[in-house]
Amino acid sequence: MSTPDQPLYLVLISVHGLIRGRELELGRDADTGGQTLYVVELARALAARDDVAQVDLVTRRVEDPGVPPDYARPEEPLGEKARIVRIDAGPPEYIRKEHLWDHLDAFADNLLAFLHRGERLPDLIHSHYADAGYVGTRIAHQLGLPLVHTGHSLGRVKRRRLLASGVGRDLIEDRYHMSRRINAEEDTLGAARLVIASTTNEIEEQYGLYDHYQPERMQVIAPGTDLARFRPPDGSEADAPIAQELGRFLREPERPMILALSRPDERKNIATLVEAYGESEELQKTANLVIVAGNRDDIADLDSGAQTVLTNLLLAIDIYDLYGLVAYPKHHRSDEVPILYRLAAARRGVFINPALTEPFGLTLIEAAASGLPIVATEDGGPQDIVAQCRNGILIDPLDKAAMTKALLQVLCGATRWRAMAASGLKGVKAQYSWSAHAERYMEAIEPIVTKTVAPLRAVPARRPMLYHDRAIFTDLDQNLLGDPASLADFIRVMREHRQCATFGIATGRRLDSALAVLKRYGIPQPDVLITGLGTEIAYAPQLTLDRAWTRHIDHLWYPARVRQVLAEVPGLRLQPKTEQGRFKVSYYIDANEAPPLEEISRLLHQADLTVNLVVAFGQFLDIVPVRASKGLALRYFAHQWDIPLEHILTAGGSGADEDMMRGNTLAVVVANRHHEELSQLADIDSIYFAERPFAAGILEALEHYDFFGACRVPAPEKASDAAVG
Repeated sequence: MSTPDQPLYLVLISVHGLIRGRELELGRDADTGGQTLYVVELARALAARDDVAQVDLVTRRVEDPGVPPDYARPEEPLGEKARIVRIDAGPPEYIRKEHLWDHLDAFADNLLAFLHRGERLPDLIHSHYADAGYVGTRIAHQLGLPLVHTGHSLGRVKRRRLLASGVGRDLIEDRYHMSRRINAEEDTLGAARLVIASTTNEIEEQYGLYDHYQPERMQVIAPGTDLARFRPPDGSEADAPIAQELGRFLREPERPMILALSRPDERKNIATLVEAYGESEELQKTANLVIVAGNRDDIADLDSGAQTVLTNLLLAIDIYDLYGLVAYPKHHRSDEVPILYRLAAARRGVFINPALTEPFGLTLIEAAASGLPIVATEDGGPQDIVAQCRNGILIDPLDKAAMTKALLQVLCGATRWRAMAASGLKGVKAQYSWSAHAERYMEAIEPIVTKTVAPLRAVPARRPMLYHDRAIFTDLDQNLLGDPASLADFIRVMREHRQCATFGIATGRRLDSALAVLKRYGIPQPDVLITGLGTEIAYAPQLTLDRAWTRHIDHLWYPARVRQVLAEVPGLRLQPKTEQGRFKVSYYIDANEAPPLEEISRLLHQADLTVNLVVAFGQFLDIVPVRASKGLALRYFAHQWDIPLEHILTAGGSGADEDMMRGNTLAVVVANRHHEELSQLADIDSIYFAERPFAAGILEALEHYDFFGACRVPAPEKASDAAVG
């Protein structure tokens, strides 16, 4: 951790979207909105400070002929102390955020490897959006680092809005993977030491929908805007190419301008704006309407939502016969956005954000910084902006009459227009500059960083076998037991390759129970035993417990409170004391009587308990510390013994094994364990579903992956060295 005399190393994670340091493609699609600009400018603002040593903005690397080659560069400087770091995850092409979930474990594994290669670990992880929250939570748990999170938009809010608009639950789940998103958000809120919101409304009305709502950990730090880019008009904007482009549409281009700038998204409510304008002769006589809704070559090539929005826009223009009064350019560059605001301000116009919901409203402060009054939705962030800047009018976005009245009030009152423009300029400078944001940010994280102590990494009692360049980890009971013949073959294969392969067991059993089973079935003692669902790690030959791991997982672990919260829940019955552990609370769960797992999780979240819930075979529920799982323990081992995850084969077959099998490890599900709890893994390339059961299935996977094909056998060691093996 940093000391007061050591500047901080900060890592920002924003997985999705196309992120680069120049000419951001804002509005290209639903993944290239204000968040991409936010994280780039936040990184630059933080790196400009003397108390920050380095800022890494981590995103997904994209190599796709359909996008510029910038997004394939592994690194890109953002300034003297800031850079974009691009991490491989999944296929190389650009993928919409809803389809990234199966690749996030690989992203986390690759990011962890990148951080371990650095000269120092970061002092803080800051995740942006739900997918980055998933990654950031795993990284923070594995490294013992504080996590800060910014949601930007929230799954529970989006699901409510979609349901209200008539979209069915099944379609929402299929299209947006909403359950995974909301579960990731709940876990992130439980793990985050600080949640940064843009508005008070976001904290109270949006995060308030979550089970892990902890307002004492939430703070409003409004985003900034680049006051060098967004500034009042100076006359040069009239000659800009984008001004000439707008002129192609308008009979009288010098008239006042009603400017709307957003993605072609139904939530942005562009249709209502066009209808309000088309139904008001006074508005049409007073001002032109300019709608900048992303970039497009052919509407038919866009996603279905954008197609619908733009098709309805063109139909409305035709229905109301608005030709010559409405401009709707197909293309604009990111450096032309400030010019659009200045053009509107120079023509004494108004900026409107008619969105159905607006978590913050970055375009509103950009407009204010350009000396342009605003009309905005009364939902969410605009409330705070108008209260701070006093530069506009709030409206019900579905009330066309109110929208028309507000636009006319701004456009037709010269004195009011000047007062709003001046007030907006003053308010933005005081409240919404990036330097002001960075100052508040550093004040907010200072107590978090100074109170965090990185966990000690103990060296195992026995020196790791440095020549071992791969490992096999398998669950015990139904993977190895059940077919003595294939178990004997498996043991023989492991002995043949013991010089290059580590053998590990990862089981839900306690250590003493696992040892008894190994002895009973004649299974040689493994090199590593991960027991109690990842709550214990022991190393052969003395079965030395890793005390550093024990200290690491003790974070936020309150087993007595877990038992108290779940004491009266129907369908849950504590397992015998022999199945309990210091870091494991185990229940039998009756699916016919017990509430859904989501409800059990909600009860624990509401009690401020941050834990991992593991269900196996639909009848066992285990609750362990949030930093403990088979997968997290395995990754800890891999780093300690310097074995790449890509060289580790994991064999599992229940929900308890899922996080061990996801990510960069190779994995196999043996035939007798093709359980529905792992059915969602069937499409992941690095997870092999064997045709044979028990240990024979593991042997089948070894052949499938050619696991020992390049096994590195060491040169003969000196006698003094050989004794440690």
